[in-house]
Amino acid sequence: MTKAAGLIALSLSVFFCSCSSIYMPNVPNTPMLDSKGELSAAAHISLKGNVSLNSAYAASDHFAVLLNGSIMNNKHSDEDFRHNLIEAGAGYFNNFGDDKERIFEIYAGLGKGNSERNYREETGDHIYTTTERQEFTLNKYFAQVNYSAKKKDGIKLFNKNIELNYGTVFRLSYINMKDFKLNDVYQPTEDNIFIEPVFFTRTALSKNVQLQYTTSSNFGLKNRKYLTAGNSIFTIGLIVNVGGKK
Repeated sequence: MTKAAGLIALSLSVFFCSCSSIYMPNVPNTPMLDSKGELSAAAHISLKGNVSLNSAYAASDHFAVLLNGSIMNNKHSDEDFRHNLIEAGAGYFNNFGDDKERIFEIYAGLGKGNSERNYREETGDHIYTTTERQEFTLNKYFAQVNYSAKKKDGIKLFNKNIELNYGTVFRLSYINMKDFKLNDVYQPTEDNIFIEPVFFTRTALSKNVQLQYTTSSNFGLKNRKYLTAGNSIFTIGLIVNVGGKK
């Protein structure tokens, strides 16, 4: 096998593995909090239709609580995938630098979710029959470290400086199935540990509202058949921060 053919085979194997993955990661919460009393709310949507909703509240100048969720209901003639996830967490944040333009955050939390995937085959003229149904519930435990920076004179548009923020997230997630059914028959459960490096960029639309672009990769540390790493994050979202000291 030539080197080029090997690369093609590897790419195809990654592609098909990603199609069978039942873990759909949500967008990590990156509130970029400033001080006590600040509230952050965000909504993101991916190309696959996965919607992530994140919120954070600064209970003090360095302690914050998080509440996140995601939902997806993607239907096609030969396959559909539905999932729901909710998670809560808490952690530490700190602003530093000459103008407090850099932010360090560390959070941890847990969550619960459920998913269902159906595979179908065409058995007649536009008639599809379900050939496999996967149903599972899961528990999630996560820890993440965020580093971000604010650049108030990031870009110039129409003789106006527009703030441009950017950052990285390193998230470690442990997922374990609570139960798993294949065609209504209970199966052995699986677990996995996922390493998720995330990168985001924000453009200020106003004093309190920003547009965010998020991309990520996903790596599983265990070899699993269903709970594998295959879905990355590519989303666009809106973030609103209000309150605190400005």
